[in-house]
Amino acid sequence: MTTETDRPIGSLKTVVLDAPDLDRLATFYERLAGWHRPPDGSDDDWITLQTPDGWRIGLQLATDYIAPRWPDQAFPQQAHLDLRVPDIDAAADRAQQLGATLLRRNERWHTLADPAGHPFDLCLNADDPRTTLMGVMLDCPDAKTLSHFYAELLGKPVTYEAEGMAMLGEDGAQPVLFQQVADYTAPRWPDPAYPQQFHFDVKVTDIEEAERAALAIGATRLAGEGPTWRVYADPADKPFCLLWNE
Repeated sequence: MTTETDRPIGSLKTVVLDAPDLDRLATFYERLAGWHRPPDGSDDDWITLQTPDGWRIGLQLATDYIAPRWPDQAFPQQAHLDLRVPDIDAAADRAQQLGATLLRRNERWHTLADPAGHPFDLCLNADDPRTTLMGVMLDCPDAKTLSHFYAELLGKPVTYEAEGMAMLGEDGAQPVLFQQVADYTAPRWPDPAYPQQFHFDVKVTDIEEAERAALAIGATRLAGEGPTWRVYADPADKPFCLLWNE
């Protein structure tokens, strides 16, 4: 199924992961998945990575970072990355050599934690020799509600819905996925005891217009802001940023 969206509020610019050691995490994904650091994409508290299949990933320094301990809901993950690989066993072995921790093996995917503790899945795609980023999956208390919020925010259509699951965008076009979890624990940004772990940077043209539209569909304004960005929470209390004039 496909649900068309009206004029989007913004567009997804960057998927951002918090980490206590930026260089270590960047090096891990460079060696595992072939991501690269563009010129002038780094400073003391930020590293930009570009994936060969077009995603922009940001690594943001979090000195008080608390890692998720999947599947322990006392230290829950907020999101995870799904990587496609031609051989999940070989990829899992390589990831562990680079500093990942194996969490669970399945027939068609393996779950690991990267050096910062973020879970990620290696999913079998035997027909493609590349390692690609299939999508980013958000944990949430209500997949339908959150997917429709982001459909309006990002202008991506809802292309799949099932019980407790949803997907925005087409496969191969940077989809965002949602999985409903029992006993969901929301982040409470900026409280480090309830960390955000991931967030989206969303590019907008007119911040005042975009803010009004985001609030109207269920966002909440949070305290953080800078010269070209403001912080909000989605209906699941996950932070995201609206960016402009970049």
